[in-house]
Amino acid sequence: MISIIIPALNEAESIGHVVSEMPWHLIAECIVVDNGSTDATASIAHAAGARVIQSPRGYGAACLAGSNAALPTSTILVYMDGDGSDVIADLPRLITPIQNGEADFVIGSRNRGTREPGSMLFSQRFAGHLVGSLLRLLGKGRYTDMGPFRAIRRTSLDQLQMSELTYGWNLEMQIKAAQHHLRTLEIPVDYRKRIGGTSKVSGDLQASLKAGFRIIAVLFRVGLSPPKTIK
Repeated sequence: MISIIIPALNEAESIGHVVSEMPWHLIAECIVVDNGSTDATASIAHAAGARVIQSPRGYGAACLAGSNAALPTSTILVYMDGDGSDVIADLPRLITPIQNGEADFVIGSRNRGTREPGSMLFSQRFAGHLVGSLLRLLGKGRYTDMGPFRAIRRTSLDQLQMSELTYGWNLEMQIKAAQHHLRTLEIPVDYRKRIGGTSKVSGDLQASLKAGFRIIAVLFRVGLSPPKTIK
């Protein structure tokens, strides 16, 4: 079974559309993690059919809370954004390799996929390629993006012992997946402009700098450390 986890902070303009697009015949549930919204994100998501939980501010904290709240019967966890930019039609391509036992972790690359004009800034595309190059140099996997649309086997996520509570969550997952020798697959996915609202990262210079700092910190803190093993 599959649980879809959507961290959402002030996404009232888009979250209803995102949840209503869910392929309910393929998934067990859609969890929207209200990440401290001051608008109607939570109520709109609930009305559209999502299970809504609350989490303290922090993208990674929301992802972790959603992971812990997923149904015990869900063996695959899928993450995506709540702004309408991820294309849910790509879901089967993310989960099929895991269901078939061919991969443990599948990440959607926006850099390799078809992007709607204006959906990604040049700085975002450049950062994905730059971090991917640095990870290859460190022997921590081969990636072209740190995109939010991804799927992972639940037992594999438990193995990673995720701890990053900020926008560095995605990168931490990718580095630890390589450290723990997960069978990782990167596939091209389509990407659209957000439906409404303002990006919490690219829409604000201060937020962009803060997120960039956290990503760099994770790159060196996690990338240069040996993996921790579960005793």
